[in-house]
Amino acid sequence: MLRAATRILVLVLIATFFTTSAIVPAARSAAIDTTTYLNIAKESTKAELEALVNREDVRKELVALGVDPDDAAARIAALTPEELSMLQGKIDSMPAGADVLVVLGVVLVVLIILEVLGVTNVFTRV
Repeated sequence: MLRAATRILVLVLIATFFTTSAIVPAARSAAIDTTTYLNIAKESTKAELEALVNREDVRKELVALGVDPDDAAARIAALTPEELSMLQGKIDSMPAGADVLVVLGVVLVVLIILEVLGVTNVFTRV
């Protein structure tokens, strides 16, 4: 009984393997020149910045700062590749969200207070 079930399972797996390999095409790769790569990188950077400007929260912040979001999108479309890379570098280096060290410090202080009060035994095994 177990041997028959194993044979059926093996046959199903073999059929699945051959069916899947026949349907899914093989991956292909080729070398590209530098100009093509730079054009692709420029377009992806420009698309990322345009998507950023089109977000609702960014549009609200631009309006709050007195900037027309359509003018900002037009300026992004007119940027040179050097300006795009400089702007993308500045955006990537800006912090996102709260400072991690502050959050970790607050958690540590809460754990110490709970340990002193005897509510937890966090630091006894350390």
